[in-house]
Amino acid sequence: MVAVSSQTMCITEVNRSKFITFLVPISEYEGLQAKLKAQHSKANHIVYALRYLNEFDQIVENFSDDGEPKGCAGTPALNVLRGRELVNSAVLIVRYFGGIKLGTGGMARAYALAVKEVLDVSTLVPYEKEISYAFKTSYSDVDKTLYQLRQLGFSKYERDFGSNSVEWTIIGNEEKIEKFKNI
Repeated sequence: MVAVSSQTMCITEVNRSKFITFLVPISEYEGLQAKLKAQHSKANHIVYALRYLNEFDQIVENFSDDGEPKGCAGTPALNVLRGRELVNSAVLIVRYFGGIKLGTGGMARAYALAVKEVLDVSTLVPYEKEISYAFKTSYSDVDKTLYQLRQLGFSKYERDFGSNSVEWTIIGNEEKIEKFKNI
């Protein structure tokens, strides 16, 4: 399985219809469709497809045809995400009608092509399940702990400065957390 590391945009043209495709991490999906509708108020459709892992490590999928004929837009986009084994990612496609009807088959191929093209220019990273680990340190060990976290490549951490100690929560893959525990 792979995931997208940052937002990517690509423009695909099929028979004068313009498809502006955005591939985003699932964390950036919320509210993006409304933002795109505001930015592209003259667009005919904003289709989406997404796949993410829930708390039980099950893949959850969803899509919308946004007024396109049923099964001609969201389903082909979702099938491309499935074929590339993407998780924790969403794709949104803004379509401007070019005046030439594509037909249901042509439309399905066009939406699939738009997703394939954005995937080809995206930075995909292997998916790694992340876990959290909580621990405490003294105030005198804060700088040392920060140094160790940076050396191991941790970028996601929280600190809570209590009256007698510092409570930490770090997030990373199991291998990194085990290395940190053994320091």
